[in-house]
Amino acid sequence: MRVASVDRVTRETQISVTLNLDGTGQFDGGTGIGFLDHMLENFSRHALIDLTVRATGDIHIDFHHTVEDTGITMGMALAKALGDRKGIRRYGSAVIPMDETCSEVSLDLSNRPYLIWKVAFTRDKLGEFDTELFKEWFQAFSQTGGITLHVVNRYGENNHHIIESCFKGLARALRMAAEIDPRAAEAVPSTKGTLGGSL
Repeated sequence: MRVASVDRVTRETQISVTLNLDGTGQFDGGTGIGFLDHMLENFSRHALIDLTVRATGDIHIDFHHTVEDTGITMGMALAKALGDRKGIRRYGSAVIPMDETCSEVSLDLSNRPYLIWKVAFTRDKLGEFDTELFKEWFQAFSQTGGITLHVVNRYGENNHHIIESCFKGLARALRMAAEIDPRAAEAVPSTKGTLGGSL
């Protein structure tokens, strides 16, 4: 099974993540940030990834370090679980409607991290959560996960719907890309024979 655990400790945060790529979408965790937990549970369920997250951090200052470091640690666990990325489909995409909102996520598990983020919010906060931190989470996750990741909100009005559709789109696209392709289960999906490095 493609399972990985990562512990990351800094002076600002202590994060522990266990991730099973071939799970059933079970989420167990807490970051101390309710909205982030809600998004991670949605991610887990729609990606069919079993995910355990334990995070403590300096949220008495603000949520920035805990949000970013959770993304970093989840990306590290993803990369570890993927291993040499042999047999995966590599590419995935999803278009997610949510009421008045529609968002598109496309990704390549290329081991060449890059984020395109075309998502705008009309509010600075959702509850106590700074909406600018969503980009920080996606950036951190793509960087350490080795993901070329494009996130585009096509349209929408409700800020909760906008970001939730982005997380669900990430989940569905990742589920597609990380699946083992039965027609090429022993091959790395690259003409170079390895994923990562230069094009």
